[in-house]
Amino acid sequence: MQIRIEGLAARHPAARPGAAPALQGLDLSIAPGEQLAVIGPSGAGKTTLMQALACALPPSAGRLTLDDQDPWTLTVRELQRLRGQLFLAPQVPPLPPRQRVVTAVLAGRLPAMGLLASLRSLFYPQDIPAAHEALERFDLADKLFDRVDRLSGGERQRVGLARALLAPARLWLVDEPLSALDPTRASQALQALVQQARERGVTLVATLHQVDMALAGFARIVGLRDGRLQFDLPAAEVTRDRLSRLYAQHEHELLGDVHPPAPAEAAAPAPVVMHCR
Repeated sequence: MQIRIEGLAARHPAARPGAAPALQGLDLSIAPGEQLAVIGPSGAGKTTLMQALACALPPSAGRLTLDDQDPWTLTVRELQRLRGQLFLAPQVPPLPPRQRVVTAVLAGRLPAMGLLASLRSLFYPQDIPAAHEALERFDLADKLFDRVDRLSGGERQRVGLARALLAPARLWLVDEPLSALDPTRASQALQALVQQARERGVTLVATLHQVDMALAGFARIVGLRDGRLQFDLPAAEVTRDRLSRLYAQHEHELLGDVHPPAPAEAAAPAPVVMHCR
């Protein structure tokens, strides 16, 4: 799927009325079947960009087109059809806690299913082997029939990614998909996701806090800060100097810690020992 963004401005879904746009004057072009990573400090506008690309957030200025279609000029039915070609994996996947993993993964196919088939799949999962294969790519095949509420946060994130492999989508949008994974699992999951996107010719846009993994896993890197494009470069040209400027005053995130260091606490006074006579 081809993406063109021209002068895009958009507000975060949770922003107060009148708040400054989280994205401002953004220009970006993504070719069909391309995979790229979006990096930048917290508050850079990464999640707002993903919401805009998912046709969940109308621009406040500028223009966004997907395959030369402006989503916000389409009829309701046409917009629903376009959204069916998109797959959004948020940082916290919206998985019903009492649902079985197999059902959660097969739900990726819902946009291509009719109402009756969708309802039937909730009680009688269809194509269990396909769900097993998708989970196997993320080292989760043994969780096929587990309940979602018995999974760790990292396992839930990987289930969310496995859904993408069954979705009838030509654009995958994954927002911080590795935040709950240890480095080894994160690297495996990212490799599986990028490899599958390449093999299927799917356009992949991923926002990542793990800068080193973004540089290692993607050929193209987009840097955002304060809602504006700072650079759009091949990974090999993203130098440490550029990263230092992008994450200035947010250096802890560049080192992989999304939470700022806590201020040093004053030393507690020594306890006074009272002797009772």
